[in-house]
Amino acid sequence: MTPELIESLTEQVDIVFFLIGIAIFAIELLEAFFKGNLKGRKIGEMLASASTQIPYLLLQATLMTGAYSIFYIISYAVIPWQIPITWWSMILVVVIADLTYYWEHRIAHQVRLLWTQHAVHHSSRDYNIITGIRFGPLEGVWSLIAHIPMALMGFPPELVFFGIISVLAYQTWIHTETIGKLGPLEAVLNTPSHHRVHHGSDEKYLDKNYGGILIIWDRMFGTYQVEEETPRYGLKRDFDSRNPIKVWFSELPQLARDLASAKSLSEIWGFLFKHPGWTPPNR
Repeated sequence: MTPELIESLTEQVDIVFFLIGIAIFAIELLEAFFKGNLKGRKIGEMLASASTQIPYLLLQATLMTGAYSIFYIISYAVIPWQIPITWWSMILVVVIADLTYYWEHRIAHQVRLLWTQHAVHHSSRDYNIITGIRFGPLEGVWSLIAHIPMALMGFPPELVFFGIISVLAYQTWIHTETIGKLGPLEAVLNTPSHHRVHHGSDEKYLDKNYGGILIIWDRMFGTYQVEEETPRYGLKRDFDSRNPIKVWFSELPQLARDLASAKSLSEIWGFLFKHPGWTPPNR
């Protein structure tokens, strides 16, 4: 199997899940229309979510395009071996990419500097397919760093990208309330039900169900929570804006205020790298 073929398969996977997402989105719109829920607020929320693609794609096309070259440098100049591209290595790379995504995702919830970007994805009070493309401008930077170990294992860049895109593309269809629970699949796969929990701001739903494709990682590492009632979506704090600028940079103003109030280097460290809710113990 050639690198060109794996690149073609990567594009096809992305297109397939994109089309599935479009179909679900059409159903969501029709359902909202006939129920009389397709009103200004919902449309504004969708537009705010879609607007996050402007800074995200701009940075992906400029800064991140060059940054991704690190996978080629590692593969061809650092690592003396390379895992061959076969059907077995394709399956293996998706599993490893999915496990990597679990920890990348979990850490992004636990480290405030990373949360400033990932919180954008969680800031909508609605939950639909368009929520799935709601990204922080620099969210791709942490994703790139988190996947460098895959290149160090000897996976060629084409396989690494196949794994990353497969995991991300899969998640397109799970951002919906249209699909209920899926029986036995709930035990293994990340489903709309599991991911609704992840977007919930209810206390018992916080920091649960980080999985990308598989929910087994959450079951293994103690972060699994079944959906028991419809979650209250969005951030735990009071944030309900549809202003694109406020959505893009929702967490940065408070971080800047906290850093300005820091009285020591240890407090600066805490505000940047400890849990988003961290405050100095003497305050």
